[in-house]
Amino acid sequence: MSARLLLLGGTTEALCLARRLGAETVYSLAGLGRVPDDLACRVRVGGFGGAEGLAAFIVSEGIELLLDLTHPYAAQISHNAARAAEIAGVPCWALRRPGWQPGADDDWREVDGWDELTRALAPFQRPFFTSGREPLAHLHEIPEHQNWTVRCLQAEPAPTRAEIIGARGPFSLDEERALFARIRCDVLVSKNSGSASTEPKLQVARELGLPVLLLRRPELPVVAREFAELGALYEALSL
Repeated sequence: MSARLLLLGGTTEALCLARRLGAETVYSLAGLGRVPDDLACRVRVGGFGGAEGLAAFIVSEGIELLLDLTHPYAAQISHNAARAAEIAGVPCWALRRPGWQPGADDDWREVDGWDELTRALAPFQRPFFTSGREPLAHLHEIPEHQNWTVRCLQAEPAPTRAEIIGARGPFSLDEERALFARIRCDVLVSKNSGSASTEPKLQVARELGLPVLLLRRPELPVVAREFAELGALYEALSL
């Protein structure tokens, strides 16, 4: 495809796509985690100023197609993308990665938001959070009977009864088994991202008979075209 593209990224799939695109593409990242420096396309880091700012960028850069390959839980960005495309008069295509599905031996429990999650965690002593940075804002609220392990993109100093691990997937099954054994967690907290690169933690939880608390997926906007997997998007772009 010869159209000028704006790719909203931050996921494994977005980086895979960015590696196949040339200088006419703008690859946009929020700024968390490592910024790739080996791409042929232009990399832009930082926000746009909401839907209106994004629309202005699309117009000023002559963007002809907006691609939303952000995380399934980046709902605000996805809504801004859909609205910006409408304002700017360009199509928006999105990769809507399917969520994980529980097996017969899984104990998965969906929760809505932090308050419901906190109540669900009350019976446990050693939760392992793999749900992003949100738990970091609540480290001062750790109940006396709990010790938290939080894995997110960037490590930082942790208070008493907490450990913050900075790491980016993919994580192998053996790596996850070793980590679960070391931290001795009794419940896993996760977003249902559907990513193969972070799925091994669910297999380890299954092997150990641990319950999994999953933050419910947000509603995402309808866009011009949606794709469930990256290969179909490649084909539509004729890559």
